[in-house]
Amino acid sequence: MKKLKYYLLSVTFLSVGVFAQNQEEKEVKTGHVNNNKFKQLYDEFSSPNMYRAASGAPGTAYYQQQADYKMNLVLDDKNTKISGFETITYTNNSPDELKYLWVQLDQNQRAKDSKSPLIENSGVQPVMRPEEFTKKFLKTSLERGFNIEQVTDANGKALPHMINRTMMRIELPKPMVTGDKFSFSIKWWYNINNYIDEGGRSGYEYFEKDNNKLYVIAQFYPRMAVYSDVEGWQNSQFWGRDEFALPFGDFDVDITVPADHMLDGTGVLINRKEVYTKEMMKRYEAAKQSYDKPVLIVTQEEAEAAEKGFSEKTKTWKLRAKNVRDFGFATSRKFIWDMMAVKIGNKDVMAVSMYPKEGNPLWEDWSTKAVASTLESYSRMTFDYPYHKAISVHARRQGMEYPMICWNYGRPKEDGTYNDRTKYGMMSVIIHEVGHNFFPMIVNSDERQWTWMDEGLNTFVQYVAEQDFAEKHPDALSSGDEAYPSRRGPAAKIVNYMSGNQDFIAPIMTKGLNTYQFGNNAYGKPATALNILRETVMGRDLFDYAFKEYSRRWMFKHPTPEDFFRTMEDASAFDLDWYWRGWFYTTDWVDIAVKDVKKFYVSSKPNRFVKDLAEERGMKLKDLPPLVYLVEEGSEDFKSEMKKSSLLDNSKPLKEYIMDNFTPEEQKGIKSPKYFYNITFEKPGGLVMPIIVEYTYADNTKKIEEYPAQIWRLNDNEVTKAIASDKEIINIVIDPNLETADVDTTNNSWPKEVKESEFDNFKNKIKG
Repeated sequence: MKKLKYYLLSVTFLSVGVFAQNQEEKEVKTGHVNNNKFKQLYDEFSSPNMYRAASGAPGTAYYQQQADYKMNLVLDDKNTKISGFETITYTNNSPDELKYLWVQLDQNQRAKDSKSPLIENSGVQPVMRPEEFTKKFLKTSLERGFNIEQVTDANGKALPHMINRTMMRIELPKPMVTGDKFSFSIKWWYNINNYIDEGGRSGYEYFEKDNNKLYVIAQFYPRMAVYSDVEGWQNSQFWGRDEFALPFGDFDVDITVPADHMLDGTGVLINRKEVYTKEMMKRYEAAKQSYDKPVLIVTQEEAEAAEKGFSEKTKTWKLRAKNVRDFGFATSRKFIWDMMAVKIGNKDVMAVSMYPKEGNPLWEDWSTKAVASTLESYSRMTFDYPYHKAISVHARRQGMEYPMICWNYGRPKEDGTYNDRTKYGMMSVIIHEVGHNFFPMIVNSDERQWTWMDEGLNTFVQYVAEQDFAEKHPDALSSGDEAYPSRRGPAAKIVNYMSGNQDFIAPIMTKGLNTYQFGNNAYGKPATALNILRETVMGRDLFDYAFKEYSRRWMFKHPTPEDFFRTMEDASAFDLDWYWRGWFYTTDWVDIAVKDVKKFYVSSKPNRFVKDLAEERGMKLKDLPPLVYLVEEGSEDFKSEMKKSSLLDNSKPLKEYIMDNFTPEEQKGIKSPKYFYNITFEKPGGLVMPIIVEYTYADNTKKIEEYPAQIWRLNDNEVTKAIASDKEIINIVIDPNLETADVDTTNNSWPKEVKESEFDNFKNKIKG
């Protein structure tokens, strides 16, 4: 009973003291709404419904429309013109009645009356190169954009339609109800753009030395817009930056080109024997059995011979694709062509490259191997690649993706030499663009609205795939590089952006067209956020399982950001609302600092805090119950002998308590720390993040401790940790491996090793 009495007196005495101290520090504040960083995202998210479940999965009534295409295309090489006749069969799977259909006309972004140039700033520069001046002020607009010759129904009857810049509305003879199909045809043509001179994501490059053109053709046909449960018709105009939202469907495409051209594109080539030579067929069969080395289908010698031909005859290539959202193709007589099989799951996929001689030797050495490695890495992180091939096409200054095919830059000098920047740039763009087959060609987010959902997710997996590629092909690394020098992904890569001028930074959850720094906002920051989530916050096992679940849930469907956020939590049992809010909905940055470190020793004698409090309460020290006193090193209460004595020798009450309350066997398990620390962490930055701390001890051993982000839940400014240690701590470093994108590392260590002026300069930079 005596021991219990002393214990209760101790608790009461200390509680009164702490309460009194808190009351003195308490400030009077007015009321406020819930602005806690760990508040759930109910205000930001729409309510779950029958179409999209609270778990992030498609709902029981989820639907999506289908658009099937049958196209006959003719490419006029002499006049750089493409003509097409397409029939679209549209299926209304929605519960809604549709009075009209919307079709995208992306080529109209380059039409003479396009508004796209008018939304860009274009001031007069005091000095300009002659070609820049001519292009800006002297050139007249070229004849570009769609020429729609007719829009008819299945019986050839004209359909009323209206063109609003890059969108065309088709008036239906009668409303479409659930389950209805409607077929209509469009006859069109346009002059193909020289993308080197005019810009654009597709078009042709002219090679003056041999008078040839290399075509990479996409966004070339009138394409159905998406109708969904989220916003009805996706009706955002194409201004040139934001990419595409498209429904899935089947494609039946015949493409007529000069007979000496080599062509490949989206879909299965169903007339291979008609368009291949016997030698090409023999090589193709060999490529189907080659898993470690690409097989040349068309050699460089053969491509150089073809460059001199200019056949007047034509040849038709027939491609068929099931359940794809788009179609693209490449064609030229300049193409060298190689292929290699890669095992994905239980099936073989063909990794393919097409490139002119100007791409060698770099492309022949590495393109197809990069394609194959990418398919393996992405399949491991998401789902097995479902298509039968993936094509990488060499195109100068290009990096663009379509189902089963993409174009990529990376051109050596004329003498065939290249530097590391060219080599790594070529490898990275191939990995990135092939990766787009997964995001958004299969996991089909709305690129027009949420650029980060395809570019950011894809850039994150690209980082993983780049590291994989270097492990599989160490000979691809340059001398001195121990790992692949990824440009985006690691936390440290985004620090300069996040610590920049806030006037020119937008949250990730911003329409791509309206962001200030497109590359950092849509690619870099979301990729870094996901990498930190994987490596530091969740751990690889939890993250990879949830990421794979999201990918599989939304294969061949149309996910929203909420579907991604909810699935990541649903499949991991990890509440991440705080993370999504901070990283995706704000422009806050990470900055966590060591504010203060105090070292304490145990003593039997009352310290100054207790003496003052006893005097204030009119109590005598001899009447106090047995207490353990902690004395700060360097204070007036501190005695140097405390360092030399053991814990129990320094505190008689503690020693008696342990002797009286623990058996000899239990006493053997009692810890005996000698040093006690009160460590205060502060958070000048707005983002709540885990506090990763490396403690270094006097014997030079180290220990890393990670305090979860929830440590900030009750105080967003600073938190304190009490540390009991049997070894003396001589150094403390926050985020020692640069895992959290902390923008100011000058305040990350104790003892502080930088001048205060350095931190002041940094704060001024942030305010600027």
